[in-house]
Amino acid sequence: MTAPTGEQHVLTSHGYRAVVTQGCGALRSLTYGDRALVDGFAEDAMPSGGRGQLLVPWPNRIRDGRYEFGGSTQQLALTEPKRGNASHGLVRWVSWTLASAAEDRVELSYLLPAQTGYPWALALTTTYALGADGLSVTQAATNLAATAAPYASGAHPYLLAGPGPCDGWSIELAAATVLAVDPERLLPTGRVPADGLVTSPLGATVLNHAVTDLARDEEGRATVTLRSGDTGVALWVDERHRWLQVYTGDDTPTPRASVAVEPMTAPPDAFNSGDDLVVLEPGASYAATWGIRAV
Repeated sequence: MTAPTGEQHVLTSHGYRAVVTQGCGALRSLTYGDRALVDGFAEDAMPSGGRGQLLVPWPNRIRDGRYEFGGSTQQLALTEPKRGNASHGLVRWVSWTLASAAEDRVELSYLLPAQTGYPWALALTTTYALGADGLSVTQAATNLAATAAPYASGAHPYLLAGPGPCDGWSIELAAATVLAVDPERLLPTGRVPADGLVTSPLGATVLNHAVTDLARDEEGRATVTLRSGDTGVALWVDERHRWLQVYTGDDTPTPRASVAVEPMTAPPDAFNSGDDLVVLEPGASYAATWGIRAV
């Protein structure tokens, strides 16, 4: 019998162990010693709520699945029908090809073909690597089409600081701006200061927010850290990730069992707003890196 997500690629290094799946190209599990760092899914299950999935060529939502680019109007399938949006890209359920593998590294590739609503072909690669600093993930795309293509990338890991629920966890998140959204469709209405967005510990705070203007270290990395007592987990992003979506999962089957911290190179509805959207010229490539480590 084949697992719902196909072949399971196992990586180990420096006390870390990760499982990456052929189907969805997803991060199914990540552990450090005997401690789980992500709230993934079982080998005999499909990922629910986007768990560990890759969000390409856009993360989050596109209003009505419709946008204009290069003088043409495009219409995508409404993959979030209850809110009337196109959600989380086109590769969440595809099968990725194993390009190369080692004990501590796996590179997956996928040809995203031109299709209704996105008439550009992209060569995609995703590289998962383990080292002393935990997991790093590099998502890259090359435009194979004859015209420029709109592009953004993201991912959807759910982080575990310790035993749930997340109410007792502390959070370190330094962001100056949050995207305001309408409550029904969760689509952008403007930007506001992020003051008071999160409390630490989280308590009953409900989060499903995109934040930007992130505080960064000398290497240009922005980091979100979740702690439960003396242990925790941190997710970092490089400078090409201008946004993070932070989500306490209150409307998932296991509410508040973990906190999704989603790297995003562009915000919700970027195909319409143009905010931080990458315009990939023919033959051009773009790569962005994020990672997770134990605390």
